[in-house]
Amino acid sequence: MPGIMNDLTVAGKLLIRATARKLSSNSDPAPDVEQYFSGMQNVLDRSPEGLIRDYQWLDLPGNRPPWVDCGMNLQKGDEISCFMAGRVFASKPLDIWLSLALQVWYKVGDGDIFRGTNNSHSFVAQENGLLQFGNYFPNDWQNSQGKRKQDDNVYQASSGMSRILIIRWNAAAVDCLREMLRLGDFEGNLQSEIDRIEVGDTTPNGWSYLWNIGQSHIFRNQPLQNGDGCIHCQTHGDTGILQKDVDMVLDEHTEISWKWCVDELPSTLREDTVPSHDYLSIAIEFDNGRDITYYWSSTLPVGTGYDCPLPNWKGKEYHIAIRSGTEGLGEWMDERRNLFDDYKHYMGEPPARVVRVWLIANSAFQRNKGDCKYADILLHNQGALRVL
Repeated sequence: MPGIMNDLTVAGKLLIRATARKLSSNSDPAPDVEQYFSGMQNVLDRSPEGLIRDYQWLDLPGNRPPWVDCGMNLQKGDEISCFMAGRVFASKPLDIWLSLALQVWYKVGDGDIFRGTNNSHSFVAQENGLLQFGNYFPNDWQNSQGKRKQDDNVYQASSGMSRILIIRWNAAAVDCLREMLRLGDFEGNLQSEIDRIEVGDTTPNGWSYLWNIGQSHIFRNQPLQNGDGCIHCQTHGDTGILQKDVDMVLDEHTEISWKWCVDELPSTLREDTVPSHDYLSIAIEFDNGRDITYYWSSTLPVGTGYDCPLPNWKGKEYHIAIRSGTEGLGEWMDERRNLFDDYKHYMGEPPARVVRVWLIANSAFQRNKGDCKYADILLHNQGALRVL
């Protein structure tokens, strides 16, 4: 009963917030896909001859399960750019929707699935096959070929759609985009994609993104004024999980320590319900596939622990609030936790080893900003293993 009441309380607050947004200048109306189609079609129509080999338009309803063939058969080495507009709602009354960069995934033939980091994405086909698109939320990927964890009936509650423009170029995508830009743009779409390509991969050295959440620009290396380095996390309406492999025995002496400076929390509500599950954290994965994630809560008391409320993560991830509220935001904080004791106290009999350290950022549900820096991450057990 307490869990249901928490969900209802959060849902009520989100409904009030959604209503207030509609009545104020803070509303974020869904993009006009017909205007988008007209504007981008004009860009296509005036493109220089020889740049574009072919292109396709695809409408992807939010309630349609993966995978949908766009009608373009790719050859290995083909250079592709995709541009998207629209909105897919998990709950329209509560104004819960994901950015299309998170929602729309790609697949070429029998290859691995992937997604972009913006509402536009350019890539080189790694194999031959049909280009397909698939909705992500509210399901999750079971394997890298795009099999889903839940029954596809979960998509029936979704609404809205994505309109996707797929362009196959005759040369390198970035060169073709620059040439096309000389004759004009629509709402900055071409320039935004050129900028994204030029920034390149910002993944911190030695780390990688969790495959089933996808690539992101949320985390990047950043120098500090004292000459040391940190990983800077900036999230706004998106999500990313950064991982680094480690190997250490888990016993009574195993601890983790780190420093962090949290400037802005992505949630203003308790984070233990699905529609409010936005947070910044550091997590430790064990050899049994479970993980503990230590996070800074906006409202829940320090020491609060709970199983992840997301259906696809329940029974896998456990959350512990180690700080709460606004006191200390903007300041560097030193943390140290005994992993064995925390696992035993909150989750039961501890497993044998620590296998991975994660940095997590989620702001996809409430779409607020989150900002945090991490430094000096170490694992301890009769010596120290530096992670960052």
